[in-house]
Amino acid sequence: MIIKEITDYLESLAPISSQESYDNSGLIVGDSATEVTNVLISLDCIESTVDEAIELGCELIIAHHPIVFSGLKKLNGKNYIERTVIKAIKNDIAIYAIHTNFDNYRFGVNDEIADRLKLMNRKLLAPKSNVLSKVSFFVPAENKDEVVSAMFSAGAGDVGEYSECSFQTEGIGTFKPSENANPVEGKRGELSTVNELKVEVLCSQHSLGRVLNAMYQTHPYEEVAHDIYAIQNKNQFEGSGMIGDLEVEMDAISFLTELKKTFNCGVIRHTEILDKKIKRVALCGGSGSFLLEKAKSQNADIFITGDFKYHEFFDADKQLVIADIGHFESEQYTSNRLERILTKKFTKFAVHLTKENTNPIKYF
Repeated sequence: MIIKEITDYLESLAPISSQESYDNSGLIVGDSATEVTNVLISLDCIESTVDEAIELGCELIIAHHPIVFSGLKKLNGKNYIERTVIKAIKNDIAIYAIHTNFDNYRFGVNDEIADRLKLMNRKLLAPKSNVLSKVSFFVPAENKDEVVSAMFSAGAGDVGEYSECSFQTEGIGTFKPSENANPVEGKRGELSTVNELKVEVLCSQHSLGRVLNAMYQTHPYEEVAHDIYAIQNKNQFEGSGMIGDLEVEMDAISFLTELKKTFNCGVIRHTEILDKKIKRVALCGGSGSFLLEKAKSQNADIFITGDFKYHEFFDADKQLVIADIGHFESEQYTSNRLERILTKKFTKFAVHLTKENTNPIKYF
């Protein structure tokens, strides 16, 4: 195995292009052609993480948080970022980050949190708009199945919980090949008509290139008549946060007690306990205060995240309970999800979960 095979698979699930504009996901240190026998997975990559990778004989560290967010102008080892990068380079250890692209992946960070809370009826709290395209093309009826099947395999046709979705209409296509053309049907210089289907499929803009290539490779025509539309529909498989329901409603104190135990919280900062049960739960791993209004508008009884500022707690406005369990605490099980994803897909290298607690916050 080489690094690129691993990262290509991760990016087929959580494309780099789906990360937020401020982020720095991807291969930060190392050569993508490097062979891999052992991988270390961690929430953060700091000096002690590299030490652990050295001890385990790992050639690659996969971290959720990028060690480098902004450009490095010097590598003198004067801060932990520079020291971490230098140590990794000296020991031929690559560092890969899968951050907000994994946050925005439907089965990523937030789905892991929802699993541990045993939420039902879950969906993205804030699905993204303007990240879908519609491809419309024309194909002879006898070639339709081959072309459409290839496009589905490349990532087209997913609509919510449904796959292989398309719309097809029958019609008559006309064309006159030039003297330089090499037509599959018809003759040069003569007008031809053929029974065709117009097929329309949706795909993520991240997979558009693969979908179009599948169409080109399987379509019988020398020139494929097609249209591409950017659409504003929300993509239910890409976005921020998650919301779902408890199987059985709980009083707030009991729920917070279970929450603290499940996520090993040193403390939970929360707003006033309201006189109602907890049933509908909104959540966001990491820093999720920007989703509070979404949680309120979808009638959540509690919103679980980290990094709330003092004045932001007032914004609960007695409509729900805010539970700040901490940034590290909310995302700590991201490593477990990445381990399961990789071990299910690959058997050619060993996957190690870090034993280091990289949380910089301590509780007294």
